[in-house]
Amino acid sequence: MTQAPTISAEQNGQMTHREVLEALSGLLLAMFVAMLSSTIVSNALPTIVDDLKGSQTGYTWVVVATMLAMTATTPIWGKFADLFDKKVLVQSALVIFSIGSVVAGFAPSMEVLIGARVVQGLGVGGLTALVQVVIASMVSPRERGRYSGYIGAVFALATVSGPLVGGVLVDTVGWRWCFFAGLPVAALAFVVLQKTLRLPVVKRDDVSIDYLGAFLLVGGVSILLIWVSLGGQNFDWVSTTSALLVVGSLAVIGAAIYVEANVAKDPVIPLRLFKDRTLTLATVASVLIGVAMFGSTVYLSLYFQRAKDMSPTEAGLMSICMVGGLLVSSITSGRIISATGVWKRWLVAGMVAVILGIGLLSTIDADTPLWHTGIFMAVLGLGLGATMQNLVLAVQNTIALSDMGAGSSVVAFFRSLGGSVGIAALGAVLSTQVADSVQAGLAKLLAAHPEYADAVGHSQGGIPDVSGMPAPLRAIFESAFGDATGHIFLVALPFAIGALIAVLFIKEVPLRTSVKRDDELMAEVSPVSPASQV
Repeated sequence: MTQAPTISAEQNGQMTHREVLEALSGLLLAMFVAMLSSTIVSNALPTIVDDLKGSQTGYTWVVVATMLAMTATTPIWGKFADLFDKKVLVQSALVIFSIGSVVAGFAPSMEVLIGARVVQGLGVGGLTALVQVVIASMVSPRERGRYSGYIGAVFALATVSGPLVGGVLVDTVGWRWCFFAGLPVAALAFVVLQKTLRLPVVKRDDVSIDYLGAFLLVGGVSILLIWVSLGGQNFDWVSTTSALLVVGSLAVIGAAIYVEANVAKDPVIPLRLFKDRTLTLATVASVLIGVAMFGSTVYLSLYFQRAKDMSPTEAGLMSICMVGGLLVSSITSGRIISATGVWKRWLVAGMVAVILGIGLLSTIDADTPLWHTGIFMAVLGLGLGATMQNLVLAVQNTIALSDMGAGSSVVAFFRSLGGSVGIAALGAVLSTQVADSVQAGLAKLLAAHPEYADAVGHSQGGIPDVSGMPAPLRAIFESAFGDATGHIFLVALPFAIGALIAVLFIKEVPLRTSVKRDDELMAEVSPVSPASQV
């Protein structure tokens, strides 16, 4: 009974604005580190691949490795959040991320770098899942919009500063510092969390970790992503290898579902959560948004540097267009939703803007004016800002606090899964189309100008630096990368349309004003069971 006043205060949102901000400070730093890990490297990737003698497949896997580890472990971290001390978990994720960053910074080869990115992804998966869970345990859904501006600001800062800082580091001290730069921020986040984050630890005597389910889940997703990323390059889509990977992935994922449904005492992904219509539709929308958003936008940096011959720093400046739109819509929608409690119209409008932005970006090529591309990116950013956070909010508004970790991580997991599949699949599409276009262009060039034979020979393999090429040769590569980038946005467009359809079917439920659901509050107020009252 001595804890009742404290619990009641939290449930009714009586934490002061200052108290919430103090608790959020370390979480926002942790979120910044997670986002910075991908954005600061984005513009450095072409240089990294050149320096380590990598290929287009290597370029894709430097990104996919982190996404794979993050995706596969997100639900595990989320489940741990329902069982163990959330602060210790966040700090553990920071330590794992830092270890991966150090190894990546000293990587002597593409293989070591990709392995280090896997370790980074393990930490990022924890930070991605846990920050949302901890915020949901402190602030009610109705009040969360008040703080979405801070989350949006952190996202914007990481997204804008990451490419800029990464570009400057590449142009000055070298790409390895792109991995070292996040370490001081991670250390600061660790210390701030230790001092400011104080959450009640719910100790359970019946903790049962679903190791088998987690192992099968990670294995099934990994096999799927290996097939998607290597198909069409290392082996044909219709081949024995392809068939074995698909069948193996389906078999392992099927086994994971069976274990989660029938064997696990405390499953990593409780399948009962999918009885909730909002969570199921939000999951579908998250997968499709992940494919459309991550799968297409991750290659914009490559477009600016290879089709537009921009430096890493200049390519980073272009990201301001999309992030600016995202920041404006995130803050605006969050504030209005918090004031009115109405959220679905923002989801729908956001998805319409996402479709419009992707549709516009599907028209770009090497000759598209930069200001056109900037406007198209801003439209996409406006849509993403009104969609991403509010989709999570809709789910957290319907699930019980005791399932907040698992439920929140399910949405993050499937969005990351869609992103991983999108990055791998669209990367394969990009690579294939660029190779075909370059091959056709070079054949025509050599037929007319045999004197370029030596230059053509030096440009084969990997991702070439177009800035040092003769003008006719550079034009072939710029055109190839420009056309292929527009094409992958066109491929991503149907997935965005599918996400809009899923969002349309989500039923709007008024945002609750307490951290816990009404049934949970009633259970605390009336602990006596109905049977004992008869």
